[in-house]
This record gives sequence, C-alpha cells and structure tokens, in this order.
Amino acid sequence: MHRSAPHPLALAIIASLLQVPAQAALYAVDPGPYLPENGKFAAWYQDTHGRVLDLCLSKAVSSRAAGAPGAPAYMCTLLPTPEVFDDTQPIAFPENFPDEAFWFTADAQIVDAARGIDLSFGTAIEAAFNVEEPIDGDQVSFARVRIRVDVPVAGTYVVTHPYGVEVFDVPAGGRRAINMTRDIGIGSPGTYTGALKGDVGPFLRSLNGPYTETNPATGAGERYIGDPNLDEPVTGSPFNTNYVRIEGPNGIDLRTELFSVSGKLSDVQRPTPVIAQRGTYSRHNVDGDLRAQQDVFVMAPPAPATVTLNTQTPPLSLTEADSTGAWYAQSALNPTLPSTLQVTADNSLAIASSSPTSVNLALTDLVVISRAEYSLASGQLTLVASTSDETSPPALTARTGNGATIGSLSGNGAVKTLSTGLSPIPPATVTVTSANGGSDSEPVVLVP
Repeated sequence: MHRSAPHPLALAIIASLLQVPAQAALYAVDPGPYLPENGKFAAWYQDTHGRVLDLCLSKAVSSRAAGAPGAPAYMCTLLPTPEVFDDTQPIAFPENFPDEAFWFTADAQIVDAARGIDLSFGTAIEAAFNVEEPIDGDQVSFARVRIRVDVPVAGTYVVTHPYGVEVFDVPAGGRRAINMTRDIGIGSPGTYTGALKGDVGPFLRSLNGPYTETNPATGAGERYIGDPNLDEPVTGSPFNTNYVRIEGPNGIDLRTELFSVSGKLSDVQRPTPVIAQRGTYSRHNVDGDLRAQQDVFVMAPPAPATVTLNTQTPPLSLTEADSTGAWYAQSALNPTLPSTLQVTADNSLAIASSSPTSVNLALTDLVVISRAEYSLASGQLTLVASTSDETSPPALTARTGNGATIGSLSGNGAVKTLSTGLSPIPPATVTVTSANGGSDSEPVVLVP
C-alpha cells in the first residue's frame, strides 16, 4: 500500500459503467481529541453498516496462518520501515511509529500467466503523513482504491471491484499498463473527515470472521473483521460485487472472490447509522374512492438490523431490498399535511454495542417534470409538470438552476403548465417546486 508515482503509461479512467447512485460509504469518524497512542490520528471510522474500526496498531498475530520467515503474521497491516518504524520495538509516537497505518485494508490478486494478466487490487482507509515520515502536525487520512495490471495487448479493459467499475483504454500492453491510484480525503493535517467522501465503504469483511486474537502487550482479546494473512470470500460491497473481475480483448474474463482483509473492531459504542433518502406520498380518486400511499426509503445496516416506520399505528416494518442496506416501505395511509415521518433503525442484533437511531423525514408530494423546452425562434420556455397529489393539487413554481424565479405553473388538476418568454439566454436546467415540498429538476431541451 506504499504510495508511488504513476507509471508513465498510467491510464486515465475514461468512464464509469456504474449506473447506480453513489453509495453511502463511511458514516462517521472519531471527532477527537486525538491522542499520542494513535499518532494523533482519529481513533476510529464507522461505516454505514454500523461497524467501527480502530486504527489498527495491535501486534496480535494470526492463530490460523504463519508469517513469512522472520515476519510475524500480524492481524494488523503493520509495515516496518528502516530508520522510521521497527515493529520489534514498542510503538511510540513519533519516535517509533508507522509512516503508514490503516483502519481498513482489502487486497486481491488475479494472475493468469497464459493470458498475460497479472492484476493487483488494493483498497484502504489509510493514515499517513504529508512528508511520509511521522511528524506531529503532519497527519492525514484518505480512502484509497488502487488497481495495477500487467496486460498482454492494447484495448479496452473493464475492472469491476467491490466499490465500483473502472474502464481503461490501454494504448499498449506491458507491465503495469493499467496503473490507477485514487486517494480521496487528503486535506489539511489533522482533519480526518475527507475520507468519509471517498469510494471505500462499507468495510469488506470475511465471511469466516470475525476472528478473536490476543494482544500480546495487554493480554486482552481483540476482534477482527478478517485475517490479512489469508485469502477469503467477503461481504460488504455496496453493489453486491464482492469480487474483482477483469474483462478485455480476445475474450479475457477473469475474476476472484478471495481477499485478504484487515480491520480491528472497536469497543466504542456508536448509534446505528441511518440515512433518510425519501418520504413521498400520492393520492387520487378512483370512482369516488380515495386511494393514497406513502413511500419511504432509507439506508441503514443490512439484516439482522431492523428498520421501523414509527409514525403510524401499529408501526410498520421496512423491507430490505437486498443485502446492501437499502430499505423501503409503502403505507396506505392518507397523510395529513404538513407531516413528518419518523424511522428507527436498530442494529443491536449484529453489533451489541450499537444503539437504536431515529430520524425524521419530511413527507412531500412527488413532482415530475415531463416537458422542459426552450424555443430558439420564439424565446419561449414551455414547462409541463405534475404532482402526485391529485386530490388537492398544490401550487407549483419554476426556477432556473441558479434559483431565479421563472413563474408559477397553472392548471386546476395535478398536471400544470407554464409558457413564458425568457431571453436572451435559456436556462440549462429548471426546477419545479411544490408548495407541499416536492421538487424535480431537469435539463432544458433546445428546439428550433
């Protein structure tokens, strides 16, 4: 995981094949104070599945695997560095402290000599120093995704991994013809929130774990999400792509589901993560019969966690769409507006130290723009939009992408329109907002 400059033939990522929303990755980071025993780094990170990992500095060793000759099989990824960090001596900051340490690592390899493929994949939440040596006041953290591949020929290669899909246009085959390192989160020293916005998370974890080992310095048992000395199947990908796969010219299609994973589970008590995504309602009449529903979407830890809509009697349990922690529910209640929904997530069955968390969602109508056109000849902007509240349609107002008011849409029903002169420059996008809180934004189509 050492940092290095890109190879001269390093390739730009030309596109992403993922057609899904950006995942919620990490959820929270230790707010401090930051103590010398952790090198004045954040003590922990928490992911959206609720797992909290400490900065892994323990010298506990694996009871399942032997290390290389003269190298202990540490459960943490501890990297000795001559004249900087001697792992045979006690860790002390800054005198004997790793120039790179990790809250989380996951690595995988694909080697097929016959096809000319040698792929190395690595991902981490890393603690480091701007000048690459332990100096107080120089601490940074970041989320890393690294892909390095020897390929046989030029062409387009697609690498799918637990945190995304990368497409590479390779001008010539050779060693490290694909060489990508993406570090997100490096900010001012001592600020550790940047990694929360990276690509890494939730944490991958071994299907065979967690593992318990003894810290030789304290005699205490410690729990780990994986054993970095073993290659094992994992879970935790936000896209259910718990593998690395490479596709390329001449039918190349190789994959592995085996990873070496490190991460020390923390004893810190944290609330269950829950992220409110959407609370919308719709209602309409069918032959004089009112039909209404409320749709609720949140992100929370996957089962055995539970998520409940509390603002109805009896409370309604949400359903998990898949094992990635996407939860939803539909209620047939007719809402009284304005209204706020409350959802509670509880992950204590998976993580005993986790406490339930409740969040509020504003209940709004669902607004959809079906037409947004600007006539170059007449300078007229034409909008057509609708609200999901067909029984009591709220007022709809149009604004430009920068927030300037265009005007109110008219019409007695749920579908409303606006045609107005707007010159000399058409807006790139428009947003239509409902008096009941719903909104939609769409690009403006230019017509003759």
